[in-house]
Amino acid sequence: MSEIENFLAMDGHGAFVWPAYGFAFLVLGVLLLWSLRELRSHERSLHKLRPQDPDAA
Repeated sequence: MSEIENFLAMDGHGAFVWPAYGFAFLVLGVLLLWSLRELRSHERSLHKLRPQDPDAA
């Protein structure tokens, strides 16, 4: 076996480790997208609440 294969196999634990990493990255990615969407939603809400000043531009 090459060194890369040994690393990926992780002494037989690779079948458990790599899916766990994949699941963790998937969850983090979903949380990032959800947070960004919520941020944009709150920014729009705040923009609607902000008083409009015609002289400020």
